[in-house]
Amino acid sequence: MTDQKSYTQTPWSLADLFEGFDDPKYQATFDEIEQGVQKFEAFREQLAPDLSEDLFISIVSTYEGLVRRLSRLGGFAELVFASNTQSQEAQSAVARVDQFQAEMSNKTMFFNLWWKALDENNAKRLLDAAGDFRYWLVTLRNFKDYTLSEPEEKIINIKDVTGVSALNMLYDSITNRYTFKIEIDGEEKELTRGELMALVREPDPDLRAKAYQTLFSVYEADAPILGQIYQAIVRDWRNENLNLRGFKTPISVRNLVNDIPDAVIETLLDVTKQNAKHFHRFFDLKAKRIGMDKLRRYDVYAPVEKSDKRYEFSDAAEIVLESFHEFDPKFADLAKEILDKNHVDSEVRKGKMGGAFCATITPDLTPWVLLNYQGRPDDVATMAHELGHGIHSLMAREHSALTQHACLPLAETASTFGEMMLVDKLLAEETNDAVRRDLLFRQMDDSFATILRQNYFSLFEQTAHEMVIQGAQVNDLAEAYYENLKSEFGDSVIIPDEFRWEWIMIPHIYNVPFYVYAYAFGQLLVLSLYKQFKEEGNAFKPRYMDILAAGGSIAPIDLLGKAGIDITSAAFWQGGYDVIGDMVTTLENLD
Repeated sequence: MTDQKSYTQTPWSLADLFEGFDDPKYQATFDEIEQGVQKFEAFREQLAPDLSEDLFISIVSTYEGLVRRLSRLGGFAELVFASNTQSQEAQSAVARVDQFQAEMSNKTMFFNLWWKALDENNAKRLLDAAGDFRYWLVTLRNFKDYTLSEPEEKIINIKDVTGVSALNMLYDSITNRYTFKIEIDGEEKELTRGELMALVREPDPDLRAKAYQTLFSVYEADAPILGQIYQAIVRDWRNENLNLRGFKTPISVRNLVNDIPDAVIETLLDVTKQNAKHFHRFFDLKAKRIGMDKLRRYDVYAPVEKSDKRYEFSDAAEIVLESFHEFDPKFADLAKEILDKNHVDSEVRKGKMGGAFCATITPDLTPWVLLNYQGRPDDVATMAHELGHGIHSLMAREHSALTQHACLPLAETASTFGEMMLVDKLLAEETNDAVRRDLLFRQMDDSFATILRQNYFSLFEQTAHEMVIQGAQVNDLAEAYYENLKSEFGDSVIIPDEFRWEWIMIPHIYNVPFYVYAYAFGQLLVLSLYKQFKEEGNAFKPRYMDILAAGGSIAPIDLLGKAGIDITSAAFWQGGYDVIGDMVTTLENLD
């Protein structure tokens, strides 16, 4: 690539949203939304089965405009909170926006309820005229049988602000304030969770064990509190979705949100259990490579070679952009847009939200990316992953705010594909055999973390949701999680007792119940797509770009069907695991 800019680690700029909570435009947006909602309420009297197509499109377009403004408010508050979860100003702003959004949603709810109740003939007539809004309208009607009366729906909206939303805010505020004291080379250091977890990839087995033990000692101390928060969230999920709405199982709610049939996810999880053996082979191989009889859970991410390779942030950005450019220049340009807009917060700071994410606010705004970058090879991979999410959003930005976002399983497509492009580039350019071996083993480490681990989280969630309703205590859930780990690892890994507390440090099972299978879904899907790319070369690219550009405007099964992928088939998922098996065989045959 030419004209490559040098990037440095800085906090992100949110100026494309607002300059701050005291920005006059921030308060003015609240006022604009209230005025817009008042005008929208006037449509209630015009709703009738014979509503004209033109008026219908006008109503939906007006609603979409309100969604954009609300997304700006909520996105700004959430991004400020993510950058400093201990900020009382940000905490209060998130709570205020949540309350405001619930109130506005209650005033516009009449349209959604009318649309779900409309007879099939008139619904089809209006859908045929809906254009880009069509699939969003279809997904609303998918929930027809699970929708309550307007007064009941309004109560749930308001209740959530001070209920499950408040619980999640509490969980995030508690866990993101944690720091971890650990002795390294005779010196006591105070680390963030991200800094601490970097140590589990270090060559020293004692340091890896100490890092995990330090992590779990902090979480276990708060286990009674964090466990109670989880139990309350689970009860709320069941009370609303099973007891009131009539969903068959807790996971069915997420599946319908994703527009994925229950049977598809059941097949995915069943095939996962049948193929855990590939990862067991890998763990046995890694144990031999690092000179151990058997891996401990502390050692799952251990390097097979002693490599101190680190990447400056600017070098990492250049490598990632080059890997995207080699696939297609457009991908690099879109990723560069995010960096050039200063929409990346990559610094490691106390109080900052851990992990990484990409936030798409509205189609007309460049996404924001949060990283906690420390220069490790997996930090470079995380950069590629999150910028991949951003590319996906930007590829779909011609859609409305209602149809830009792909469903969760498909949302992992570009991000995981981006990681694979990066690893291919690193392998092609690396001349040190030890570093190459480490990269190949890290690929399998990542496949474990993304596929097997996430699917077993999902299996645990299903168990935990049933146990909580039956009166299980926090210690009972910890024991169930420990049994889940034993099933996941079989005889290939020794599992120390403290790992029974790992579940309370997984934010997704709190914030977005049953989200986690999306990672495995996306990874296995990308293994299939990447195999097609390797076989077809440039002929593959238009088909792949069509998947990304569709965003959330087409049903997942239909979109993937156009690419020749049948996710309802066990054979499709098995094909992904066959690729994993081949990867392990390749590692076994390395010199």
